[in-house]
Amino acid sequence: MSVHLDREISKLKKKIMQIATMTEENVRRAVLSVNSRDEKLANEVIERDEELDRFEVEIEEECLKILALHQPVATDLRYVVACLKINNDLERVGDLAVNIAQRAAAIASNKEDAIPVDFNLIMDSAQRMFTKSLDAMMEVNTALAREVCEMDNETDDLNRGIHEEIIQMIKDKPRKAKYFLHLLGVSRQLERIADYATNIAEDVIYMTEGKIIRHCDPVG
Repeated sequence: MSVHLDREISKLKKKIMQIATMTEENVRRAVLSVNSRDEKLANEVIERDEELDRFEVEIEEECLKILALHQPVATDLRYVVACLKINNDLERVGDLAVNIAQRAAAIASNKEDAIPVDFNLIMDSAQRMFTKSLDAMMEVNTALAREVCEMDNETDDLNRGIHEEIIQMIKDKPRKAKYFLHLLGVSRQLERIADYATNIAEDVIYMTEGKIIRHCDPVG
């Protein structure tokens, strides 16, 4: 690796870690805004998304510059390509955090005594997957990445359970359907965050091993 390419790769790593940390914090705050029904916190999450969007564009431009000017090969090429994909996934997760925050604001404005759905399990599962996928990326740890892939079914099952529960609520109290749909949206966004965590984990495996494991058994 040339000195210039080495320097650019190091700079890219720092930026990817920065956007990962920012995104993780936005997800954490969005989830908290649902549980606490904190409309002010939800709005703060929404306002921070513009900064994430700008950072995502900056990182994409950095990746394209490295590809164009340095023409990396082998491991370096895989790393830059993986960073391009992970950067995009992180921006999408940021958007999902905004969607959760928007649902949280709507839920907070509804004068219910308590949220009639227990989101704790799916919140914990999705956040653990996302955090673990980021740890796998930062540590370049394929064992950790495979653990994330194996966790995806758990979050899918939790989302299905909540979906069935809320559909029954809508049938029982159709006049409150709009409120229940906001609750359903929270669960769906969390399930999608878990999907993006899986994508990031798969890209970590590609980055280090050169294997594309989508549609395959991640353990194999």
